[in-house]
Amino acid sequence: MKRPGNRVGSPPASPAADHRGRVWEPSQGSHDSRVGSPPASPAADHRGRVWEPSQGSHHSHRLGDVALALGSGLAVALVLLIVVVILGDVTYNGASHLTLGFLTQAPRDGMTAGGIFPAIFGTVALVVLMTLAVLPAGVATAIYLSEYANPGSRLTRLVRVAVNNLAGVPSIVFGLFGLGFFVQFVGAGIDRALYGGQRIFGQPALVWAALTMAVLTLPVVIVATEEALAAVPRELRLASAALGASRLQTIVRVVLPQALPGILTGAILAISRGAGEVAPILFTGVAYFLPKLPGSLHDQFMQLGYHVYVLSTQSPDVDATRPILYATVLVLLLLTFALNATAVVVRSHMRRRFAGAAS
Repeated sequence: MKRPGNRVGSPPASPAADHRGRVWEPSQGSHDSRVGSPPASPAADHRGRVWEPSQGSHHSHRLGDVALALGSGLAVALVLLIVVVILGDVTYNGASHLTLGFLTQAPRDGMTAGGIFPAIFGTVALVVLMTLAVLPAGVATAIYLSEYANPGSRLTRLVRVAVNNLAGVPSIVFGLFGLGFFVQFVGAGIDRALYGGQRIFGQPALVWAALTMAVLTLPVVIVATEEALAAVPRELRLASAALGASRLQTIVRVVLPQALPGILTGAILAISRGAGEVAPILFTGVAYFLPKLPGSLHDQFMQLGYHVYVLSTQSPDVDATRPILYATVLVLLLLTFALNATAVVVRSHMRRRFAGAAS
């Protein structure tokens, strides 16, 4: 008995039928790129109910997009307006008092006259020492967590918990920690060991304030450096290892140069926070009034943020010090912008150099 097939004279293939026996026959308008293939069916849920987008759904989606764009735009405009108002008010009230003598002289007459040069010098010295202390410690910690540590080990989890907790500690607590650990423990120990108990380092000083600020900004540098190290392609590490380089050589010569722009981003964030913080240095080194410059690391110093606090809360003549107060705030903002701009320029230069080397 002959089977029907594709040979001449065989009956035509029957139309497709579903499990209920309902026959589907393709029409001329339902053909796609494949001859005889069924048309693409609309989306259906788990009960088989077909959903077809309506004009109203498209309209609601468009309204949602417009509302989201307007809301985000208004939020950005509000933030920019606040920044413009603050900068405009500070500039309007402080620019007239911003002279060369104000920037180069020491305060006098109960800080109602003179300049703020000791505070400018103290702020720059504090930020520089803080950066020199926090960058090596933060980068070393991030390298250990990213390149050496076992992600599932108890020590690694403990270090990450400590870093996260440090990021949420109030700044005044760091000041108390600096007083108890750096001043009374480390400084007093140095005095007993090297100076026969004479108080040299066992008192509030520039070095202890800088180290306290380094501990405060340490989580920022660690997180930024870890993200920068993770962004370096793994293929570079494998290629370096294939050429016979050790892990240390790979980190120093391959990974760190590629991650340097991200590390400088962490330094920028640390500078931005350290330049304006006051609470951590209240107990560790800042002085209420000190017209001379610090001559050594164990001397006290003036700082712009604390000077603003003193002028605004403890001035004997508020009307006389108001122009000085606004001018000091303006100098603090300009100094912070200048320090950040320097780090941004260095980061951009590093990125261009590595991009040119890679091409």
